[in-house]
Amino acid sequence: MKLSEVFPVQNALPSSSLLSFRLLPALHKFWLLSQNPSGAYSASLISHRLSLSSSVRSSISILHYNCRGVVKLSATEVERSGISFEPLAVKPPLHPTYDLKGIIKLALAEDAGDRGDVTCIATIPYDMDVEAYFLAKEDGIVAGIGLADMIFHEVDPSLKVEWSQKDGDCVRKGLQFGKVYGRAHNIVVAERVVLNFMQRMSGIATLTKAMANAAHPAYILETRKTAPGLRLVDKWAVLIGGGRNHRMGLFDMIMVKDNHISIAGGVTNAIKAVDFYLEQKNLKMEVEVETRTLEEVNEILKYAAQKKTSLTRIMLDNMVVPLSNGDVDVSMLKEAVQLVNGRFETEASGNVTVETVHKIGQTGVTYISSGALTHSVKALDISLKIDTELALEVGRRTKRA
Repeated sequence: MKLSEVFPVQNALPSSSLLSFRLLPALHKFWLLSQNPSGAYSASLISHRLSLSSSVRSSISILHYNCRGVVKLSATEVERSGISFEPLAVKPPLHPTYDLKGIIKLALAEDAGDRGDVTCIATIPYDMDVEAYFLAKEDGIVAGIGLADMIFHEVDPSLKVEWSQKDGDCVRKGLQFGKVYGRAHNIVVAERVVLNFMQRMSGIATLTKAMANAAHPAYILETRKTAPGLRLVDKWAVLIGGGRNHRMGLFDMIMVKDNHISIAGGVTNAIKAVDFYLEQKNLKMEVEVETRTLEEVNEILKYAAQKKTSLTRIMLDNMVVPLSNGDVDVSMLKEAVQLVNGRFETEASGNVTVETVHKIGQTGVTYISSGALTHSVKALDISLKIDTELALEVGRRTKRA
């Protein structure tokens, strides 16, 4: 790693007086520490451990944060970054400000801390090469292969990674579906971060696949109930599992929910306000409104019959009623779908499980959304095992040398 790669500050240096020659020795020390020969990922965030004044530490952290290579997942930013998602079986959804590379760096940094992997340093020769293989320890849908490649490349671009499966494929218990070869230190350092992402994403994809198959002909959606900071990663896993994405955030769709309706003074007032806003701002975007009763559905349909509206979808919330025998009553939902009669898309939410989603999907509803896809996911059991015989042979050769 070069100093210019740690601090790629061309045309980006702030005008702070701290960035003078008295700061350069500190920056140089910071860079040298990032070259930790342990082979561990030496995160740039170790600046807080240096023996520097607080003002200098702040300047280093701010400088590095502002100047790092950000991969924001908007169409234009991805194009500018030079990173291509074309080889991926399922591409990540776009987001105008999401920094996927930053998330990877943060995950590695919180693991490496200010010392790197002290266990690796103590037990593994620095120059040892090994091969490790990915093992599925239960059946499921594998997801996160594309992200794993990015993580390995971030830790050590020289690592060689091969896969026999792709994102979205079914793996069976006992299947070896990928391998990585290279410096042992760097493989072990990347291991937990790679597995954390892959296990979570595969768990989401596995549940999504089951629900998407059962929901047909309706489409299954996730919600914004994602792990903080992992919104795009979670939604990517849903796509890999065969689901579709709901709105990415607060910015890409107008979704009028119960609190908006209460504050606006009713569902009609809320839709009127949305129509006025979009007209004034000359904006075009999807608009969804939540309903909880058949009366609210009728009120919306009456308004739409009299006024031109930007409304595109009606959410039918908690119109699936759980029964004491574990079944669900979908008669209210079915009636609501019939009232709408194709004039708008419809979305069922509430009481959606693997067991109930098939019955809900048979009502004619367009979409079924489930927060459970991401907010309480069960990770798929995947491990990364080092080829012991190969490692021992490499170790013997190293000793003989």
